[in-house]
Amino acid sequence: LERFAYVASHDLQEPLRTIASFSDLLTLRYGEALDDRGRQYLSRVTAGATRLKRLIDDLLVFSRLNAERAPLRAVPTEQPLREALSRLEAAIGSTGAEVKVGACPAVLGDGRELTQLFQNLIGNAVKFRRPGVTPEVQVDAQRDGAMWHFRVRDNGIGIPAEYQQRVFGMFERLHTREQYDGTGLGLAIVLKIVERHGGTVWLESTPDVGTTVHFTLRSTDRPQA
Repeated sequence: LERFAYVASHDLQEPLRTIASFSDLLTLRYGEALDDRGRQYLSRVTAGATRLKRLIDDLLVFSRLNAERAPLRAVPTEQPLREALSRLEAAIGSTGAEVKVGACPAVLGDGRELTQLFQNLIGNAVKFRRPGVTPEVQVDAQRDGAMWHFRVRDNGIGIPAEYQQRVFGMFERLHTREQYDGTGLGLAIVLKIVERHGGTVWLESTPDVGTTVHFTLRSTDRPQA
């Protein structure tokens, strides 16, 4: 299944680019000539291509997590965190989100995968916000034996107790696309990355209060006494 996902998503990139490119050309050159219904149809084609691209990108990320990998090395988590925040700059700016970052210890890891990990978690915290409430996100870490225990807290919509394990499955969505856009792969990717790094991930959440995602990563040195 994972090999199929990689091949299928990789081979879908070119026809998808063609659809997106010609949709843009139609809008640019003939948009004024179309009636309201025609423009609505073309808008739906463009939106569908955009959603498909997000899905393909997430499938590629997930499938590549099963490829051969280099040995883990010491990575200061400040670096992947900074890169993740840079990628999320538009979403953070448009929502006015406040992201606070605490301790950034060095861990044994893969820098690109850790960037994806923080990007997915902080991105979710910003996206699943309560109406009329400015998103607040806190990222911190605490030493726990041979591991670092990370927490990503938010003040968003929260997750009902009966869904708190289910959300880590592939393609699991608790909301319609009209409410919150996404592919349902974000937390599945988080789970895969953390497990590949020898850690565990879980969450605590209260509806209409917020969610805290916990995960552990291996320290680069011996456990503290």
